[in-house]
Amino acid sequence: MNTQYNSKHGIVSRSQADLYMSMVDLRNFVNLLPEDKRQGVQADYDTLSATVQGFTLGVRMTRREPYSYLELADNGAPFSFNVAIHLDPVEGEPGKTDFSVVASANLNFMMKMMLGNKIQEALDRIVDGLVDASNGKMPEGVPDDIKEKIKNGGFGF
Repeated sequence: MNTQYNSKHGIVSRSQADLYMSMVDLRNFVNLLPEDKRQGVQADYDTLSATVQGFTLGVRMTRREPYSYLELADNGAPFSFNVAIHLDPVEGEPGKTDFSVVASANLNFMMKMMLGNKIQEALDRIVDGLVDASNGKMPEGVPDDIKEKIKNGGFGF
């Protein structure tokens, strides 16, 4: 059963181009991880995979529309899914971007019951975290080295 999850929308204090360029290369996501969490994570421009508790979860970039849209799909995951990242202009506010994520997953009934709320919460946390980071507020638990990289513009934030 294919189920769609829509994140909330958030206004990010960065331009569409800045956000797009920080997300278009999947190697950039590895740089957001603390050093001690990078083991088992591999990435190149188009693909990213991680092995966690014996399960491998992979994604591949399937579509890029500069500077407004990115789409990822499963690549070696236990179920099929895709994720669409929307980067829309904010009318009357240059340099700001309306950011949202739509995920679609083919989950059986049991998986939907176990994961459905967690997927929705994760999407909303991603939006909140990106909005906060773009405004100089770091989410709790972000290691100091990552905070420093973000603060210095190392990830387009």
